[in-house]
Amino acid sequence: MLVTWTVWLSLLAACVVISLTPGAGAINTMSNALAQGWRRSVWGVLGQQVALLVHIGVVAAGVGLIVSRSPALFDTIRYLGAAYLVYLGIRLMLARPQPIASDAKPVPAERRWGMFRRGFWVNLLNPKAIVFFLAFVPQFVRLDREPLPQYLIFAATVVAVDVFVMWFFFAAAAKSLRRFTRSTRGQRILNVAFGCLFIAVAVLLLFVH
Repeated sequence: MLVTWTVWLSLLAACVVISLTPGAGAINTMSNALAQGWRRSVWGVLGQQVALLVHIGVVAAGVGLIVSRSPALFDTIRYLGAAYLVYLGIRLMLARPQPIASDAKPVPAERRWGMFRRGFWVNLLNPKAIVFFLAFVPQFVRLDREPLPQYLIFAATVVAVDVFVMWFFFAAAAKSLRRFTRSTRGQRILNVAFGCLFIAVAVLLLFVH
């Protein structure tokens, strides 16, 4: 057996705890769910998962070790990630409230690709994710066994858990805030609140090591 049940259950538990930890991905998911609805928010979640797969692939290829040992490269990615989160935060804070529909006409929806792309960059531009996986992966991948199937199991577990937590927990939790979207004042409050959260995560990314 490539992965014992004990190891896999440990991996599963660790993934659940990590995914439930609030971060930029969770904020992005809730923001999408509020603006576009629970169903459409899945496109942002999928973009985030592709970024996670890239991180895992980078670590598996050994590039993560290079990034973690190169302060200049690590800081460059870190600053880019923080700058992107600040950009998202400011754009959200300055966004105009959507018109309140008085009839059954739906509010114009954001393109799926736009949500997917934003989710991808939110997770990709996080160098600490690479370092995290660099420390995390060896705990669940045995060098004396075929690595590819183990990485596939690892990636499938990480993605499945993160999709479930992001879509069925964070996106679903945003439903309780939907009442704010029924007025322009409520939309402004949510936009400023989530914009500030994006900027706060950017600050943590820069100053918390």
